[in-house]
Amino acid sequence: MSSIGSVLESRFKLKENKTNIQTEVLAGVTTFATMSYVLATIPNMLEQAGLVRGAILTALICAVVICSVAMALYTNRPFCLAPGMSSVAILSSVGSMNMTVEVAYGLIFIEGVIFVIISFAGLRQIIATAIPASIKISLSGGIGLYIALIGLKSGGIIMASDKNTLIFGDLGTAKALMFGIGFLLVLIFEARKIRGSMILSILIVTIIGVPLGVTTLPTSLLNLPSGIGDVSFRIDILGALRPEYLPWLLTFFVPDFFGTMGIILGVANQAGWLDKNGDMPGIEKCFKVDSLSTVAGSFFCMPVMTTYLESASGVEDGGRTGLTAIVTSILFALMLLFTPLAMMVPGVATGPVLTIIGFQMLGSMRGIDYDDKTEYLPAFVAVAMTVLTYNIANGMALAIITYLVLKLSAGRAKEIPTPMYVVGLCMAFYLYTLI
Repeated sequence: MSSIGSVLESRFKLKENKTNIQTEVLAGVTTFATMSYVLATIPNMLEQAGLVRGAILTALICAVVICSVAMALYTNRPFCLAPGMSSVAILSSVGSMNMTVEVAYGLIFIEGVIFVIISFAGLRQIIATAIPASIKISLSGGIGLYIALIGLKSGGIIMASDKNTLIFGDLGTAKALMFGIGFLLVLIFEARKIRGSMILSILIVTIIGVPLGVTTLPTSLLNLPSGIGDVSFRIDILGALRPEYLPWLLTFFVPDFFGTMGIILGVANQAGWLDKNGDMPGIEKCFKVDSLSTVAGSFFCMPVMTTYLESASGVEDGGRTGLTAIVTSILFALMLLFTPLAMMVPGVATGPVLTIIGFQMLGSMRGIDYDDKTEYLPAFVAVAMTVLTYNIANGMALAIITYLVLKLSAGRAKEIPTPMYVVGLCMAFYLYTLI
């Protein structure tokens, strides 16, 4: 065995995990292919919040690389991290929510600190039972439709009318045509189970946009990355402590904490790492890296950093150690030299991908008990009011109030976790501030 092979074997315990360098490299490439769509979607979305796209792209790549390498070296698991799409969706519309970008990242910082405390104090199981399943599930579904709506608007498929209602846009435009092609491509690629289906669709639609005048070709393919000065330390922690922002704090925290736990356990189950109790040995290490990544990322305009479900694609290809994440990180780092290619991707090319991602998030709704009105009605309120008011915090606040009212009215107060009463009072105060 070569010296490099010996070092990798010693560091990542490849034989112990029944894998080898070739398998880990292939798995890392697969994970990169399935995750690489973030290079186009996230900068395009955050540009809507007034952030500089080039600076965001550089910060994004650095965040993915640093956090994924940290996960690989500390946990020796093939998990990669990137900004969660739910938090990206919130930040892309921050201008319409009476909140500054700086306050939003202050909330992400606070949410991350809470997550860090929970992770290092071993409070995961206590917090996991504090919020009812129907609320957690419905929040994911509501955010999913919210993301889908953002995608549809990027292609001009859906637009606001003069009466402030949503209607079809002009379906005869070049953007609408590109969106339609992209949407069909993603559906076909997903049905055929083609690796990297989303980034492949983005690339094809971007190329189609050249003759249509939507895509602007870069002057060069290679370039030094943009600086991150425009997105460094734009954070207002004190401003985020105002009481009216509590629902937004929960809106960032709930998908981060419960999403991370669900993704890690889901991928661990796929890899055969779960014990007899359905838990993964060493999961607390993953939570520590995940939570610290969110705190660090908030100082550089990164939405909530979280373990990505796309890590499952690498595991499916045999990835079993942190070497998989290292390979993925190297490929992301190389993209710093090809930023002009990522910058040329128009918003309409990423719209179909966002729409599909949003629809896929609705899959969580199957876990709701539709025979129990006290469970499915709050879920319906969360999803409906998130979309109809175009505000995720409104949907969550109304869902929690509905949950409490229904459970108490049905004489089932024992089913309400005690912390929910405190959360309910905070949600009531938030709704009062809207009057």
